[in-house]
Amino acid sequence: MMILALAGGVGGARLASGLAECSAPGTLMLVVNTGDDFVHYGLHISPDLDSVMYALADRNDEERGWGLRGETWRCMQALEKLGADAWFRLGDQDIATHLLRTTLLSDGASLTEATRALCQGFGLAHTIMPMSDQAVPTRIRTDEGLLDFQDYFVRRQCSPRILGMDYGAAACAQPSVAFQHGLQAPDLEAIVFCPSNPYLSIGPILELAGVRDGLRTRRVPAVAVSPIIGGSAVKGPLAKIITEQGMKVGPATIARYYAGLIDGLVIDLQDAACRSEIEDLGIRVCVAQTMMTDRQSRAALARQTVNFATGLN
Repeated sequence: MMILALAGGVGGARLASGLAECSAPGTLMLVVNTGDDFVHYGLHISPDLDSVMYALADRNDEERGWGLRGETWRCMQALEKLGADAWFRLGDQDIATHLLRTTLLSDGASLTEATRALCQGFGLAHTIMPMSDQAVPTRIRTDEGLLDFQDYFVRRQCSPRILGMDYGAAACAQPSVAFQHGLQAPDLEAIVFCPSNPYLSIGPILELAGVRDGLRTRRVPAVAVSPIIGGSAVKGPLAKIITEQGMKVGPATIARYYAGLIDGLVIDLQDAACRSEIEDLGIRVCVAQTMMTDRQSRAALARQTVNFATGLN
């Protein structure tokens, strides 16, 4: 059984690790958002790719939600002593990932090829691929003007009010060849939208040329896992984004965002009362424990999600 999953951010990385836990080697393809990629101190940084990669390698820092466990910060401390602005924190081990990626890209490798080399270095058994090999920067329209993603998300800590998203470059970019092949794989059984922020992590993937059409005409079931639990986002600015756009924070809003692209939505036990509202949209509902607190809960949610998806065939 081959599964294709769309992921990004902390929630996406957590479910991705659960999917990897319950999938045979080589049967999971993870398409990861690169809309928040940027160059910092000359290094090509791919935050979502790294979060997913570190999670599958069981090297991620669960407490911080990003980066590597057991990290040290001597390089950042040295930069600060030299008077540099260290607003975007890079751990010493993490820098090694960015150095190798940047070197491979400078030598002519595609981002897909660089990611494959890094995954091999971490000993991963599943395929992690960037959504595109082209630069597709997400920008945020705010009450303070148009901001680059990392300026909004890290430097400004999501404080400006969001007016909308700018995925302009994505509409002109092609999905990576690996992503295109994954969507058309003859042994593909289901597509899973991880509980990532729909606007910041999944939206950029959907805006790539041909992706929405490919998902609408899919021959296999597609399901999403809601990143909302009990009227709140588990992590990050999702609830703030939804509220600032005049919508209600709840799984029904997630269902409407994905309407036409998914057949089912996994929602938390706390949100069971929303079931009928979502089903009125023509989307099937699976009620489950969606809070992922450890390895066991991640794997359990992954199994339930895959079983739900394949049961819609």
